[in-house]
Amino acid sequence: MIEQNLPEHPSLIDSHHALDALFGVTNVPSGIWIDEEGIIVRPPEPAFPHVSPLRDVPIPDGLPDRIRDMMVEAKKIQADPETYVAALRDWADNGSASPYALSQTEVVERSRPRPEAEAQAAARFELGAHLQRQGDEEGAVRNWREAHRLQPDNWTYRRQAWSLADPTQGPTDKYEGDWLTDVRKVGAENYYPPLHM
Repeated sequence: MIEQNLPEHPSLIDSHHALDALFGVTNVPSGIWIDEEGIIVRPPEPAFPHVSPLRDVPIPDGLPDRIRDMMVEAKKIQADPETYVAALRDWADNGSASPYALSQTEVVERSRPRPEAEAQAAARFELGAHLQRQGDEEGAVRNWREAHRLQPDNWTYRRQAWSLADPTQGPTDKYEGDWLTDVRKVGAENYYPPLHM
């Protein structure tokens, strides 16, 4: 995707989920605002640059039922790109004077705590990724299942594992859940936390 879009800025791929480990990113797209001094002024939050094109695309006839149902659920996912982009532009123009740049205290209050179960989930996920790169699929699946159990709200862990088992993130015998089933459980409107500007 990066090569296809030919951006004029550097693009980094977080293949080891370091942003999750360091900042608590559990779904994408997420944004973290960091100022010129390296200070976080907004912790991870949903960061949509524009309205998803899926929202207005009609669902074509003849799709397999599960794919059609996934598209129906995806259209229900809530996002507020207009508010987010306006706030981001205000911060770019006004820096620390922007009302959207949070104080250190507010950043800490909004940051996700990292209980022991989430730290263990991160270790299990990374171990699973290492084992998968080494060709030990059974070991990878075992550790990823445990990461899912320890941190069930981490969609990046689940989606990566599901995608390797089935590119459409459908049901397999390797994992207890799949994208469609799990999104329906939480409700597509709850897939991302609300944006608090």
